[in-house]
Amino acid sequence: MIKYIKLRTIAITAITALVFTSCSEDFTDLNSKGSVSYGNFWKTADDVQLAVNGMYEEMRTSEMFGRGFFWYINASDDMITGRIKADADNVKNFVCTGDEGYTANMYPRAFKVIRRANDILKNIPEMDVSEDVKNQAMGEAYFMRGFFYFWLAHSYGDDGENGGIPIITVDNMEAPAGSYERPSSVRENYEQIVNDLDAAAQLLPLFTEMSGADYGRPHKDAANAYIAKTYLYWAQYDESKYADVVTYADKVINSGSGRALIDTDNPSEDYRLLHSHLNNWTSEYIWSVNSGVNAGSILPGVMLENKGWSKYNGWGYYQPTEELYEAYEEGDARREVTILKYGDEFEYFGETRKYYSENSLSGFQFNKYMYEFKNESPIGTDINSNGDDPTTVYNVPLMRYAEVLLMKSEALIMQGLDGDEPLNKVRDRAGLDAISGATLEDLKHERRVELAGEFANRHFDLVRWGDAEEVYSNPLHGRVHSDRTNPDSEYTIQEVWSSRNYDPSYMNVWPLPTTVIEGSGIPQNIGW
Repeated sequence: MIKYIKLRTIAITAITALVFTSCSEDFTDLNSKGSVSYGNFWKTADDVQLAVNGMYEEMRTSEMFGRGFFWYINASDDMITGRIKADADNVKNFVCTGDEGYTANMYPRAFKVIRRANDILKNIPEMDVSEDVKNQAMGEAYFMRGFFYFWLAHSYGDDGENGGIPIITVDNMEAPAGSYERPSSVRENYEQIVNDLDAAAQLLPLFTEMSGADYGRPHKDAANAYIAKTYLYWAQYDESKYADVVTYADKVINSGSGRALIDTDNPSEDYRLLHSHLNNWTSEYIWSVNSGVNAGSILPGVMLENKGWSKYNGWGYYQPTEELYEAYEEGDARREVTILKYGDEFEYFGETRKYYSENSLSGFQFNKYMYEFKNESPIGTDINSNGDDPTTVYNVPLMRYAEVLLMKSEALIMQGLDGDEPLNKVRDRAGLDAISGATLEDLKHERRVELAGEFANRHFDLVRWGDAEEVYSNPLHGRVHSDRTNPDSEYTIQEVWSSRNYDPSYMNVWPLPTTVIEGSGIPQNIGW
């Protein structure tokens, strides 16, 4: 499988650096092709592979899909920041500037990937390599450009006074730095993203047509799934796009690639094993952060108990709230797999433990990412030997098949149609009764409890539904135990995070870093 942390060891890393970082680090400066190394690079199929692999570097960085974009998701009502950190608290409380260390680098890092994708799309068509090599490389480049623009667009662009995010393609990549302007609306970004992902879908194979060595690269279902999600976000401004959500969700559902929920009629076991490395590449996989013992997303360790009960360097961030716990229906097999509460049994370093926390401010911990910590000696086999980079062999999901079904259900409901079937497939796997005549409120509930603690983005769901102002006006609660070291101790429900002032007139997007404004000349998002 493709390894994001090792691009064929040092040699590839060195060449990639020569080719791609000889230019200015300004994300808009794409003119730097003057070095001999760059001019002599685009010659062979090996050069193509080096260039393509270079796009995946940012997938594994903590500032992207480890913490990174998760700091924005942490603003939701599902979780609180588990440790006192000014930058994290400012993002959570919507008093951020864009220069917080935790979030300041996501925008320029995303444009680094976009720049690399543009280089591929510019140079590879004229190379003397096979059409198969060209098509695969260009399919991956279109996907990665569209995927990173997807995250930039909804995080920083809107249909109001701010407009969208500068669109940089092969056609304008040689323009002088600072000359790029924001389109009048994020709709233009969404259109470009759809075009990119559609081009990718035309060129890429189905996942089931790929060899194991290529697992982790984009595939047709991933492209179509992100088109569906792009249309879902676009429908915030244009309800006609809901029909397109259904069309592209169905392309995934009916692709013939075997996409399906993990469902063996044992809901608790299904959902527990779903969130483990045992299902990294099985039927529910759509797109994830490709991981290994020493590479991947650090999210599992970021959510682990601070100091990991003296066995591992957990970081103790992103702790579930009482509100999230109570959102689950009785009998929902997902609740205990998603959340650990005091007294819950779990396996950790070969021991059966009862959960308690000396550090959790809410009295809870996310449990979804704990499977790889269960064995007696997981360090170096299932989890990273470096606790400062606490990855596991579990591929942290960015898109799962369950979300494809829920996107279809939402789009049908919003068109006044019957969204019961796809929604009830998700409920059935959780061991719950079917709903007849599902409403938008039913859909909102199901997205929340199915996708809690994942990159599906509960915060932006609340924004696009118009619910954020009301939801964030309420404080968040947790369980404060009389003896924090006793898993059976009594507790009281207390406020653990104050209500927040969310102003939908401008907080629907996040502030841009100062370095981006200074380097590109584009204006700051209004109000920040």
